[in-house]
Order: sequence, then structure tokens, then C-alpha cells
Amino acid sequence: MGAAADRPVPDPQWRGRDGCFSGNAVSDDDRLVAFYSAHREDRSSQHQPVTCATSDDGGQTFRPRGELLIPELPEGCTMYRDPYVWRDGDGWRMLVGAALADGRGAALLYDSPDLETWTYRGPFDARTKEPVGGTGLHTGEGWECPQYLPGVDRRGALIFSGWNLADSARCVAALIGKDHGDVFEAGPPILADHGPDCYAPALLRAPGERWLLWGWSAEARDEAWAVAGAWAGVLTLPREIHVAGDGTLRQHPAAELLALRGEHTIHSAGETHGPQLVDLGSVGRAFDLTAHLESSGNAGLRLLTTPDGSEYLDIRLDADMGELVVDRDHASLDTRARGGSYRMPCPTDRPVDLRVVVDHSIAEIFLTTTGQVLTLRFYPTGQGMWRLQARTAPGTRLGYAIDAWELHPLVIKEPSTGTDVA
Repeated sequence: MGAAADRPVPDPQWRGRDGCFSGNAVSDDDRLVAFYSAHREDRSSQHQPVTCATSDDGGQTFRPRGELLIPELPEGCTMYRDPYVWRDGDGWRMLVGAALADGRGAALLYDSPDLETWTYRGPFDARTKEPVGGTGLHTGEGWECPQYLPGVDRRGALIFSGWNLADSARCVAALIGKDHGDVFEAGPPILADHGPDCYAPALLRAPGERWLLWGWSAEARDEAWAVAGAWAGVLTLPREIHVAGDGTLRQHPAAELLALRGEHTIHSAGETHGPQLVDLGSVGRAFDLTAHLESSGNAGLRLLTTPDGSEYLDIRLDADMGELVVDRDHASLDTRARGGSYRMPCPTDRPVDLRVVVDHSIAEIFLTTTGQVLTLRFYPTGQGMWRLQARTAPGTRLGYAIDAWELHPLVIKEPSTGTDVA
């Protein structure tokens, strides 16, 4: 379920009559059970008890539960919402995001043998505000949308959105550690996405023993502009995600996305010496790109979105800092779009592999070398085809191999009608 799905029924007696907020759904034999936060405007917006709805026809229709599934909040909760349920052995477990009166953010743990009767086990993990690396971000006053990614030998990742009542900077953080039953023992938090525009992640078990992760990418532009455009917010690409043997969190685009590749518009390989730049070719507004870069210093790629080159998005290697930088300060000539540059650690003493997927106003940059990802929104004003360049600093050598494909629209066939929906 998304961050704010429409209410399923306009029934004034319904326990979540003013909206169903974030949760997830699980398959249990022939039924699909959706768990969500029941929102009521006649109680605190920070207290959203858990309830559910059941489908017996593959998700075509849902029957809401008559009463709240978990009517009483644990003592000491100042915020409570966003259930996440997953199967664990013969039973089920649930995490609920929370803020506690003692100042900790928390993921609260429940378990159940049948998805109906739930027992509270306490905080799975809870922490006061804690810095996330050297980013200037922290884990928040409370935790929203907690998700648990299981791994080998009970090792896994607890992923959550760091929430602040004052609506200050938020992030998606991950704790890598070991599941000891009722508690999760983990190390310091890391960023699950290094960009400014990914929040409220959602996990889904996929065929082939895989786990997929989606995030919600809100707008990075003036609210009035979004309202005038009559749309706001998108989901990120589905990402395959796992905890690697070295204890790092790794993500890459789901394998199924290769089926969306269309015309192979760029195939370019060579070497350049700064400050010379190289025109690599043209792309449309939706493309999938791979890049292999071998640089002796600062170098990168520039996506020019106006004919005169005054509007562009930069993706560059900062060899001095050991980082990959994505800079959108010049990515829109419209002053209502947000700027800023964003960084993720990048080994610059060896070749770097990137996967960049752009769909109109969203760019997702996967650092294939380390399994990290950075998501941001940008709003080009230029019409026509976009151009791609390789750029290097003076005295720098850059070896490159670049390939890009146009992206076909995703078409889903409705099973009940046989019609295609783009």
C-alpha cells in the first residue's frame, strides 16, 4: 500500500473512515490480507491503530475488518503507524513504526500464528536520534514505514524512514544486524538511499528468492507548480535488495526492467584528456544508461537538456573526496525547482560502474560498484532530445564505455478485461 491510499469505503462507522495510510499485504493460501494504518480525524493524527482488509478474489475487492486489529497502543507511544507484516517460519511477524515518550524512535514487534491474534513483544529496535554517517542527517524523532529484510543465518536489515515532527530533513536509514527473536542487534545506521527524494520504502518478496524495494519520491518543486500540473509524487523503480556477505546493503534495478529497453541510442567507448569534453550522443526523456569509467582524477557525465547547454544535470566523480556527486543546481531553468548537490561514497582508485535510469523528472543513479543508490527529482524545461557529454578536469584522463537505451512505457494487461493499461 502507498503512503496515503484512498479510503476503501465512505462508511462513517468504519474504523479508518478518514483514510488508510501505509502498510503492506501478504498472501495466505488463497486469500490476500492487507494491513494498514486506520486514520481518523477525530483522534490524534500521530496515533493510527492497525487494522486490515481481506481479499478472496486476488485483490479485485477487499472486505474491511469490522474492528481494529490492534485497538490499544503500547504504553508510552507518542506516534504509532505503518504496519509491515512478513512470514517467519510457520508464523507471522509485524513491525509498527513508533516514537516513544523517552525520545527514541522505534520499530515495535508483534507476532501471530494466524494473522488474526497478535502478541506485542516490545521494541525490535529503538534508538534516540543518531547521526547517519557524516551526512548531517539523523534517524529522527520517530520511525515510519519500518521494513525487515531477512538474510542468511538470521542476519538482515531493518529499513525505516526517519521522521521529525517539525518536518525537518528526513531520510531512509538502514540498520544491518542480527535477528535474535524479540530484538534486533545492529550496528550504526547507514543511508538506504543517498538522494533527497526517496522516502517511505516498501519491501516485497519476489520470485527467485529475491526481495524488491520501492520508495516514494515526492516533489522537489514549488507546491503551487505541482498543484497546477495536477500530479505529484511517483514511485521509484523496483530494486532488488539484499545484505551481502560483507555486511553491506546492496541494491540494483530489478531484472525485469531490462524488458523495457528499446532503441540502443548510445554506444560509445574511448578515452579523453581534460579539459576536453566528448559528445556521446542523444537520449530522450526516458532512458536507461550504463557507464564504465576509469578516471585518474575528477571527471563525469553531463546531461544537457537545452540546446544551448544552459540547463544540465551533472554526475561526476570527486576523486579528492572519494565520492560520486549528483548536482542539480543547473538542472532546471525554472526557479521553482529545487537545486542542491548530493553525494555517496565511491571508490575512485579503481574503475567505477554506474547504472542511471531517468524517467522525465526522476533520476535514479545506481553505483553498481558498491550497490548504493541515489534518487532525486529534476525538472528540465528544454524541448527536444537531450545530449550526453563526458567531461574531465584539466590534466585528468578518463576512459569510458557508455551505452544507453530508450525506455518503452510499462504496459500492464488487466486480467479481467484483457485491455492494456500504460
